[in-house]
Amino acid sequence: MCKAAARTTEERNNKTMNLDEMSTHGILQIMNQEDESVTKSVNKEIDHIEEVVSMVIDAFTRGGRLIYIGAGTSGRLGILDAVECPPTFGTEPEKVQGLIAGGQDAMMKAVEGAEDDPQLAEADLKNLHLTEKDTVIGLAASGQTPYVIGGLQYSSKIGAHTASISCNKNAPCSRYADTPIEIEVGPEILTGSTRLKAGTAQKLAVNMISTSAMIGIGKVYKNLMVDVQLTNQKLIERAKNIISLAAEVEYDTASAYLEKSHQDPKAAIIMIKGQCSYEQAKHYLEQADGFVRESIKIATNKDGETFG
Repeated sequence: MCKAAARTTEERNNKTMNLDEMSTHGILQIMNQEDESVTKSVNKEIDHIEEVVSMVIDAFTRGGRLIYIGAGTSGRLGILDAVECPPTFGTEPEKVQGLIAGGQDAMMKAVEGAEDDPQLAEADLKNLHLTEKDTVIGLAASGQTPYVIGGLQYSSKIGAHTASISCNKNAPCSRYADTPIEIEVGPEILTGSTRLKAGTAQKLAVNMISTSAMIGIGKVYKNLMVDVQLTNQKLIERAKNIISLAAEVEYDTASAYLEKSHQDPKAAIIMIKGQCSYEQAKHYLEQADGFVRESIKIATNKDGETFG
C-alpha cells in the first residue's frame, strides 16, 4: 500500500546490546529508565491530543461514538480503554468501542495475516454502521499497519472524524488522519517489542483522550466519578463515598440519598446540595446537559435560594 518508512521502534537500543547478560536488577533498572522518557514524548504531542479530545466531544454531543481500531497490542489497548468506559463513566457499551484485526479471537491469540488486510477494517467498520457522527482513532505503533490505514481511509470516506496514534515520526497512517498523534519513544530495550515503551505511550494517550472527553460531556464533578455504574458492592460503596465527598455529608446521609435517588449518584448529589426532590434533580440535570455543577447552580437559583 505504501513504502515502508524508517521506524525508530524497530531500531536497536544501544543501551541494551548485552541485555541477555544483564542481571535481573540491571534489566529492571534500564526498563524503568527507558519508561521514564515516555511521558516526555507524550507531552510533546499534547496539542494534537487536545485536538482529538475536541473531536471526540463533538462526536459524543452529536450522538456519535468513539471507535478505536488497531492490530496486536495496539488493538488490545483500544479495546481495553473501551471496556473500561461503561463502569467508570456509566456510558452505554456502544459509545466507546474497540476493533482489533482478526476479531475478538485476536485478543487472546494472534490471527495471522489479519493486520495486513485493509479491506477487513472496512468490513469491520461497516458492521458497526459507521457514520459521519463518529470519531475513529487508528492505533499502530509502527504507523504503517494496513488494517489501520484501511480503516482510516474508509472512515474519511464516510465523513467521520479521524485520528491516529503511532510511535514514529512521519508515519504512513498519519497521512490518512485528520489529526495524527506521533509519539516517538525511540528504540525498545528488546528490539521490536512495541508492547513496551510504544504500548505505554499509546495507553497514556488513550487514557488522556477518553477521560478528558468524558469530563467534557459532564461525566465528572470536581474530580469525582459521579456517573459510576453500580454493578457490584465495591462500586456501590464507591458511589456512597463519592456522594459524601461531593455533597459534603456523612456516609449515612450519602447512603440514604443514594437509595432515594434510585441508585443515581448525580441525582443524589443535586438532591442534597439543592434540597430538592429526585424528580427535580433529574429535571435540573436535563437542563444542564448532565453537568452536575451547572445542575446545582440551577437548583440553587444561582443566588443560594433553593426552589421549592
